[in-house]
This record gives sequence, C-alpha cells and structure tokens, in this order.
Amino acid sequence: MSNPAQFTAARLLPEAQKFLCDLMRFESTPGNEHEAMEFCAREFSKLGVIVEKVPLSDAIKDDPDYSWPLPDIRYDGRFNLRVVRKGSGEGKKLIINAHTDVVPASEGMVGAFSPRVENGIVFGRGACDDKGQVALLFLLFQTLDALDIKLAGDLVAHIVVEEENGGNGSLAMARTGELADGCIVLEASEGKLFTSIRGAVWFRLVFEGTAGHSGQAAMTKSALLIARDAIAVLEKFHAGLLASSRGIPLFDPYPNPMPITFGKLHAGNWPAAAPSRAVIEGVLGLLPNTTKEEVMAGMRKALEDSGAENFDLKFMYRHDSSVVEPEHEFPQAFLAAAEAAGHPLKVDAMTASCDAWFYNNQLRIPTVVFGAGTLKVAHSKDEQIPLGEIASSAEILAGLARAFCGEKL
Repeated sequence: MSNPAQFTAARLLPEAQKFLCDLMRFESTPGNEHEAMEFCAREFSKLGVIVEKVPLSDAIKDDPDYSWPLPDIRYDGRFNLRVVRKGSGEGKKLIINAHTDVVPASEGMVGAFSPRVENGIVFGRGACDDKGQVALLFLLFQTLDALDIKLAGDLVAHIVVEEENGGNGSLAMARTGELADGCIVLEASEGKLFTSIRGAVWFRLVFEGTAGHSGQAAMTKSALLIARDAIAVLEKFHAGLLASSRGIPLFDPYPNPMPITFGKLHAGNWPAAAPSRAVIEGVLGLLPNTTKEEVMAGMRKALEDSGAENFDLKFMYRHDSSVVEPEHEFPQAFLAAAEAAGHPLKVDAMTASCDAWFYNNQLRIPTVVFGAGTLKVAHSKDEQIPLGEIASSAEILAGLARAFCGEKL
C-alpha cells in the first residue's frame, strides 16, 4: 500500500471494529443513550484528545426548534460530547457530527443489540446509523495520531444524542454557538458526498367525531372515516408540492425525493362501533424551494379547504433543507481529498433529513453529509456496515483534515 493513511487505517481497523461492536451492545434508543455516551467518553479519552461532557437541560424543551415526537423524555443529567484534537492555531476549524441514538429493533430482527461480524461486515442495530460513523470518528483520530499529523486548525467532534427523534442533541450543540470553517454530519452516504439535504416535518393530526353503535349510523360520525378522507387530502397536497419542486438538479433524478409517509393510525376499540377519535402521525419531506413554515401552513390550508372540521394539527419535528453549492470551496476540498485517497466521491442529494441544517442554516457553517455504508439498510432488520468502508472513509477524512485544517508549520 503506497498511501500511508490507507496502510494505517487498515492496520487500526480491528480496534475500530471492537469499538463499534462494544458500542452497538448498548440499547441506546432516544432518551436512553447515557451508558453509550459514557462509553464513548471513556474510549475517546484514551486517544489523547480533549473530551468534554456538554450538559443537557430540560430547558431545551422551550426552544422553538425542539422536536417532541416521543413523550416524557428528560434532559437534566444527560450530555453530549465535544471531542477536540487541538491544532496549533493557524489553520481552519472543522466540526464533525455523529449520533449515538438508534431506532428500536425492527420487526423480525434477531439479536438487534448483539452485533455479529460476517465476511468483514458488521450486522445489527446502529451498524450504519449511526454507530458505525462514531467508529469512523474513532478510527480517524487514531489514524491522525499514528501518522503523527499535527494539524494547524482544530478538529472537533460533536457526538450527540437524539438525532432519530428530531435532532435535539445537535440542536443543543448549535445553541452553544460554536463556529467553524466547515462541518461534516456523518451519515451513511454510499460513496457519495451529499451537499443538498432535504427537510421534513413530522405531524400529528387528531380528529374528533361522534361515537356510536353500527346499528345507529345516522347518529354517528366516524373519526376514522374523517381521518381516511384527510389522508387523501394530504396525499393530493403532497403531489402538488412534489410537482412544484421539480427543477432542482440534484433532486430531479429521484422520482419522489420528498415523500409523504403515514406511519401511525390509531382509532376505535370495537369493530361494531364508530370511533369518536382518530390520530394520524406521519412525515412529509420538503426540498430547498420551500420552507418548513410554508409546508406546515399549506397542509393546514389544504385540510381547511377540504371542509375538514374538528381537527387538531401539530408538528413535532421541523427541519428545513440544507444546501451548499457543489462549487463551494469546502465540498471541493472534500472531493479533492477523496480523489487523492483513491476513493473518488460523487456529489448527490440526500433524500432523507438529518441534522445538517442546524450547522448550515443556523450557524452558517458550510455543511455536507458523508459516511460509510448505505442508508438503504438503515432502520431495517438487515442493518449493516462493511468494515472496509469505515477504513476507506477514515482515509478520506484524514486527507481532508490535513488539507482543510492545514498542517502545523
């Protein structure tokens, strides 16, 4: 191997594999990340970097961008991690974000939190989303140290909680106001560099009707049937929004880059009774040509214009799209580092939402998304990540850190 980073990352990969498998054994669903975060604090501290616990507080619930799809989560006593490899002070600062929370085990998933390794691939919950990316960070720091690379600028990792339920961990880090010259949000990207990331709103829609026996149909008004009609209304709204969102080059190749998904429907308790209440929960994607506020107002207006009555519409998660032009110096530096490492990347759009918008839109830090593995298996019973991709991604990031942050003179 002629590339020193390639040789080094490959040599260190067994340690990254152990780190990843140990981390995956924690059932760190949103709100339950504490032990996983303590583990990360201990393991990263062994690398000679500065590890800071950034306390969280229940006061975050008052933030206008707080997401609340899960009830009764508390924050006092919990923390994010800020891991810093200090530079000499002359170079650019780079932030890299990754999350430790995972979604629950999928239906039919066996041993979700007992990772297994087969033919160089790690299987289990969190393998690619997003604990494999935390392991990538771990390997990156190890690789830079093994190569004795002294950076001119600071390399800072934000290891956060609660990405899966709206990004509250990254929200808290954004509210510290830390700035940088570039930011990478680590999510599986399948050999691509995502410079455009779509937004999304998660919604909860409650309908009230009049309950009654099936034999008294004239006296009842089924909330379930009202909900059924509302689904059709929102699907029509989505179709119009999708049509008006064409013409955005990176998203246009995808037939439906901003889907509407109805994930939950709760109504009734007896087959022969019309229910008085129905609850729908879902998510609607949005592209950079519109804002979350416009989409939320449009959904409400579509329901009102349809004649829907007695409904309550709330939004639990609200992300705008995040865009950095591919010609910007930061993604161009990223592409150059990937080429130099022998792992060229293609610029593309991410058709899922993530935490990039906190850094890009709110802190005005040019932010891209990159990582090992593919999101095609995220949240599935077959979640996995190839260890070789963790190593090649670490090589790319080591080259980027060296070029973007600069080397100590």
